[in-house]
Amino acid sequence: MSATDIPRGESGPRYIRLQAELVLEVTAAEELRAAALSHITADTFMPQQERDHARSAVGEDESEALAYLVDPSELVADVPGLELVQASWSCAHTEYDPSEGDDWGFDDADEGDEGDDDL
Repeated sequence: MSATDIPRGESGPRYIRLQAELVLEVTAAEELRAAALSHITADTFMPQQERDHARSAVGEDESEALAYLVDPSELVADVPGLELVQASWSCAHTEYDPSEGDDWGFDDADEGDEGDDDL
């Protein structure tokens, strides 16, 4: 893709999709859950019904605990020249074999995604 093929909005700004994927090993599930519960308790803006649901979810699933602790949009919050226009993320258990190293199969999955300008 050349510089002239970069998708632009009507007023000229460029939109960039940043994709990141991490595989994390849970080494201390109770510590992870405790941190998430503490975070939920400290959130003064969370409605009680949502707080109760969050506590229950965190108690049952480490991936839910992680989702309450990590906000990927914070990665770009202080980057000059950018405005975050949309963000989403999820956490889920996954199959992962450390002996496979860096071969996650991204090359095959990402073919044809170049120039994808929808957010």
